[in-house]
Amino acid sequence: MVTTKAAVLREAGPDKWWELEELALDEPKAGEVLVRFEAAGLCHSDDHIRAGDSPARLPMVGGHEGAGIVERAGPGVTRVAESDHIVCSFIPVCGKCRYCSTGRQNLCDAGLNAGTGKLPDGTFRFHAGGDDLGGMCVLGTFSEYAVLSETSCVRYEPDIAPEVAALVGCGVTTGWGSAVYAAGVRAGQTVVIFGIGGVGINAVQGAQYAGAKTVIAIDPVPFKLEMAAKLGATHTFTDPVQAREFLVDTTRGQLADHVILTVGIMTSDVVRTGADLAGKDGQVTITGVGKYDLPGALMTLYQRKFHGALFGGANPLHDIPLLLDLYRAGQLKLDELITHRYRLDEVNDGYRDMLAGKNIRGVIEHA
Repeated sequence: MVTTKAAVLREAGPDKWWELEELALDEPKAGEVLVRFEAAGLCHSDDHIRAGDSPARLPMVGGHEGAGIVERAGPGVTRVAESDHIVCSFIPVCGKCRYCSTGRQNLCDAGLNAGTGKLPDGTFRFHAGGDDLGGMCVLGTFSEYAVLSETSCVRYEPDIAPEVAALVGCGVTTGWGSAVYAAGVRAGQTVVIFGIGGVGINAVQGAQYAGAKTVIAIDPVPFKLEMAAKLGATHTFTDPVQAREFLVDTTRGQLADHVILTVGIMTSDVVRTGADLAGKDGQVTITGVGKYDLPGALMTLYQRKFHGALFGGANPLHDIPLLLDLYRAGQLKLDELITHRYRLDEVNDGYRDMLAGKNIRGVIEHA
């Protein structure tokens, strides 16, 4: 049995935080691998669990963006091998279910245990003091080591730094795919991205890559808008009212073809504001998590379309390597996304920085 240091959440609530613990870790079983993590991204979804906005079985090891090295492989593993460098896909890809077999790997049935952290056989690999602990999205990248299903692993070449590769396991792919796949942005269109964090900044990159003529970024934090302008936004606004005035003027009242909502916590007000930026037959793509009501009148009168996007509509086995190839070719910016780097014992500092608007993406570098 391996021991590992990990950031654990035992209680959820606005005043609760991650606790560093020493855990016992089982050896990998059939179809599983032991991974030594090198880096983990600090995604807002883990903070939704901490704050109690999203339900989860606790205690839980945090982290669902990660990159590491396969130390040991259990019986029957074929997707990766020992010594392979892997990116974690936050939604597993079984390759066999209805959704995988029809090109919708982001909806794989194997994702059903995201909130419990159970491995496919229904059991756990992390243990402490008689407790069984799951890993966020069946991963737990806020740990030095973890045992994963091979269905959560995507191999990559080690010419890319692990802290860069880790980001493609969730935020980069979700944002880029939200523009390119879920929204289906086309050349010459006008696109609004509302919320410029780890997902929104990559929706900006995706919209620019897809050929949008106008890419408008909206966020209350000027620092984030500066980054958006560097990575493809043609116009930036701190106020959606000002953004709408600009749209009315520059599109002769037609408004946006696409509005992509990527704010940290989705509300009915945000959805309504987003809908009000979309023109006739425009699409509002929603990637953020929260509680909201869809505005019926705003949908019907302008024939607007509302589309929920999970993992940006991407196919991880194809799109994670694709995005890393685009990075190699200089067509996708990843290094620029990393605002601050933290040790594992600084995980709470990283999330406080995120909540204060200081980070595009914070990264934990495992020693």
